[in-house]
Amino acid sequence: MTKDKNLKTTSDFYKERVSTGQKVSMINLGCARNTVDSQTIVSNLKRKGHLISDLENADVAIVNTCAFIDEAKKESIDMIADLLELKKEGKLKKVIVAGCLAQRYHKELAKEFDGIDAIIGAQKLDKNAIPSNTYLTPKHYAYVKISESCYNRCSFCIIPKIKGKFTSRTIESVVDEVRQLDEQGVKEINIIGQDITAYGMDLYHELSLARLLKEIVKVTQNIQWIRLLYAFPAHVTDELIDVMASEEKICKYIDVPLQHISDNLLLSMNRNITKQGTFDLMDKFRAKMPQGSLRTTFIVGMPGETEENFTELIQFVKDYRFEKVGTFLYSREEGTVAYDMADQVPDKIKRERMKQVMQIQQDISAEIQQSYIGRTLKVLIDEKQNEEGFYIGRSEYDAPEVDGIVYVGSDKVLKPGDFIDVKISDAYEYDLVGEVV
Repeated sequence: MTKDKNLKTTSDFYKERVSTGQKVSMINLGCARNTVDSQTIVSNLKRKGHLISDLENADVAIVNTCAFIDEAKKESIDMIADLLELKKEGKLKKVIVAGCLAQRYHKELAKEFDGIDAIIGAQKLDKNAIPSNTYLTPKHYAYVKISESCYNRCSFCIIPKIKGKFTSRTIESVVDEVRQLDEQGVKEINIIGQDITAYGMDLYHELSLARLLKEIVKVTQNIQWIRLLYAFPAHVTDELIDVMASEEKICKYIDVPLQHISDNLLLSMNRNITKQGTFDLMDKFRAKMPQGSLRTTFIVGMPGETEENFTELIQFVKDYRFEKVGTFLYSREEGTVAYDMADQVPDKIKRERMKQVMQIQQDISAEIQQSYIGRTLKVLIDEKQNEEGFYIGRSEYDAPEVDGIVYVGSDKVLKPGDFIDVKISDAYEYDLVGEVV
């Protein structure tokens, strides 16, 4: 990671930039991995004697930014501008910028926004550390980050340059954190990282996620769901699939970002997997977990993507009928191999292709959702919807914040963290409706 006068370390920040006793608001942008980093910042602030506040009552605002794609960068920049406007109006004393945008563009931010009081960059992962018990999620679920950065070097992705070398936490530190969460009454943990399936390659010199999951299961009593997010497909092992299928507490759900199916695109993306390898992987998931749920993402408009390549992708989406699909426009990021590739796809074509994929997936999703009608699903209650006995929950097939929900009707009072059986009576494109059995 680059170090210069514009980029402060977190220790500089805690020591110099925020006076003890000031009220600090933490604004988190981006993915669940950022949420974990924000939790670390909040925990350190509390330990130093600072007070955590909402933005309206804060003296200091810290924004944890994202810089993965253009839309994320724009959101981060807009938020910085909004916070600096509040500072000009006297509603804030200081504005601190953290995270990936700060790490990547600290010089530009310092030049463009003279009102920023500190730029502290991305958080580093301590492989032996056990995070403190400050969580920004509801009390009944948590994110457990097991690794930082990515073991692969995809040609379109800037993450390794922002985050640095791939780093895994030790099995002991992860298991200890899970044990603490279990003792606190947490019901669901979501295992996260840019590349969780490469877990252990740096520490144990082998793919060790299956081994880690076996150890996690041993220490869980209150925790009933263990969910896997962001699994790089080329690093998924047969052992991992077997552990997922056999361990009752591991959700039959996995987020595997495939990005494309055309061999020449997979090669130019440096995905280290072929079209046939992808078919084989998906077939294994379906065979071992026929009732499971597969989430994936695709990138449209990668340099060199032809109409033939895109047609191949469309056919793959139709044939494999994924339960969840997200689609991204290729974002041309400085410093990546793909930035200088020939045959950049015009923005208009990228948007048309994205729209086409999502229209097809919308129909597939609606059909899959209809198949749940009449079935009884185990649902985790997230919140009360209203006073008329309606609640919002999720099945094991829906990750928090990114997937659909289950609207639950109940004659008895429920609370967040309750597991209940719900008979599904209606379905929308992404959400379900049901009554407590």
